[in-house]
Amino acid sequence: MLFLLAATLQTRAQSLGDPVVNITFGAGSSTHSGALSADSGTASYTYSSNDFPNDGSYTIENTTAGSGNVWWSGTDHTGNAGGYMMVVNASVSKTDYFYKRTVHALCSNTKYQFSAWVVNLLRSRDVSPPNITFSIEKTDGTPIQSFNTGDIALKSSYQWIQYPFNFTLPAGVSDVVIKMSNNSAGGAPANDLAIDDIVFRPYGPDIKASFSSTTETVTADACSDNPTSYTLSTTAPDGYSILWQYQNSSGAWADVPGANNTSASYTFTSPTTAGTYKYRVVTALTDNITSTLCRSASNQLTLTVGSSPSSSATSNSPVCAGQSLSLSASAGVSWAWTGPNGFTSTLQNPVISPVNEAASGTYYVTVTSASNCQVVAHVDVSVNAQPIAVASAASNEICEGASTQLTASGGATYSWLPVTGLSDPNIANPIASPAETTTYTVTVSNSSACTSTATVTINVLKKPVANAGADKHITQGQSVVLDGSAGGSNVSYYWSSSDGSDNITDLKPTISPLEDVTYTLHVLSNAGCGLEATDDVFVRVYKKVTVPNTFTPNGDAINDTWEVGALDTYPEANTQVFNRYGSVVFSSLGYPKAWDATYNGKQIPTGTYYYKIDLKNGNVLSGWVLVLR
Repeated sequence: MLFLLAATLQTRAQSLGDPVVNITFGAGSSTHSGALSADSGTASYTYSSNDFPNDGSYTIENTTAGSGNVWWSGTDHTGNAGGYMMVVNASVSKTDYFYKRTVHALCSNTKYQFSAWVVNLLRSRDVSPPNITFSIEKTDGTPIQSFNTGDIALKSSYQWIQYPFNFTLPAGVSDVVIKMSNNSAGGAPANDLAIDDIVFRPYGPDIKASFSSTTETVTADACSDNPTSYTLSTTAPDGYSILWQYQNSSGAWADVPGANNTSASYTFTSPTTAGTYKYRVVTALTDNITSTLCRSASNQLTLTVGSSPSSSATSNSPVCAGQSLSLSASAGVSWAWTGPNGFTSTLQNPVISPVNEAASGTYYVTVTSASNCQVVAHVDVSVNAQPIAVASAASNEICEGASTQLTASGGATYSWLPVTGLSDPNIANPIASPAETTTYTVTVSNSSACTSTATVTINVLKKPVANAGADKHITQGQSVVLDGSAGGSNVSYYWSSSDGSDNITDLKPTISPLEDVTYTLHVLSNAGCGLEATDDVFVRVYKKVTVPNTFTPNGDAINDTWEVGALDTYPEANTQVFNRYGSVVFSSLGYPKAWDATYNGKQIPTGTYYYKIDLKNGNVLSGWVLVLR
């Protein structure tokens, strides 16, 4: 890429050169810096180290804050709290000068500009405002040029004002004297001022620099890894020469080697180190071009050389078809990817998911840096085929305790999960003996370590289980529900009884036996898994006890005893009879012999007695019985 740096001269305008004199009075941490030195000039006034010097005195200080309410409180022209300025309290005389300096080695027949910054320090009233004449004289006192500021009026605040003027140095003159004189008398309060940043610089024909010969282009870009050729070319008006300059690492302007005043053009290659590079053209009369005190300068051209981005592209290759392919590029501000199968992306780290085998190949990425520099990187990608896993079983349904063979295909290695019940989980055809219904997953791998999975479910049919429940007991004439339960896969069941009654097919039947009986629950596997399972439940049927409320023990052999029906079938029963006073007149465990209304071998009196019969099966009978004779 070729840039043409061109400079044109416009004689109706002017341009400034670097300062020949630049007096700032320095800077420091103390309030006062001391009297003027040979470098900064001389004064006919007396130096004072007071913050508020007397009439006819001056000081060099960095603030006027110590002057009370007479002067404005402020700092130097730049606003730097440590920067010094010259503070002048004018003398009563109008004809004195307060500053002078000699400048040497200037160029005759050359135009210069002088400027200085001035502030009226008075803040309340000003009897005689500052009024300064800036004079440029020969060393013998002959005037060359002068400029009068006029009255610098009282301001409403602390305000610096710049006063520039131009002059042309006569032929044969190289040394001049700069002088500043008061035109107003001093006194209180009158003609008190501060001065700062006195600058003296060449002022020559206006010259324009550009990266284009047709437009004013002042900036250009290049990349450190792609050097660019630039041609600097210009023309000068009659009697003038030019020099191209660059700004060196210390910030100073230096002549471009070889681009001297005899060269109409100069071609160079952009630097290979990233950074900002500045160029300009200076001009002066041909006889003065070698003097830095005689040159005026053009505008600055800025060449930005950007760092090339890192050249790297990576991926997670090799990957398997069906997985995600991740690409990654080095840092930048933009990216442009291209690749197989029509792939494009503007992401730094694009992901292709799921990826197929057609994505194998070389991927290119153009990385652009913040300085618009580009680099192309590439990465090779391999996408391997994925195996097709198949899984099956010799039988997908087995009885509890039985086995079946699993079979897998489609790869080079196999891994089964879960491993429970398998003879070997790392072969294609293990024997499976699961205790419960289980789904097995096999991971099949090929030679590229790509995998796929398949599943097979083995349904385990449980053997029959019978549970007739807890034994029951009822009283004759009552009903009870049997708590049967059947376990196992695909089973049927029925009840049989020891008394030979019909089979019952209800799992929880309601029964009403008249006598003690044993019921058996039969559970059978309809799938042929295991033998018949059985379990028994015993039902105890208690006889119904009938208690007469009267008997007549009179010896006539009729109703002589208390015949409690069926009580003799309760051998554990406890029978008690009480008189009206609560005394026991009869007690019996079981009821082997009917009571004859005697107590301790003697007949009890006729009357009403009370009984309590605990059958010891959860039932207690009570009431009264009448004994008659």
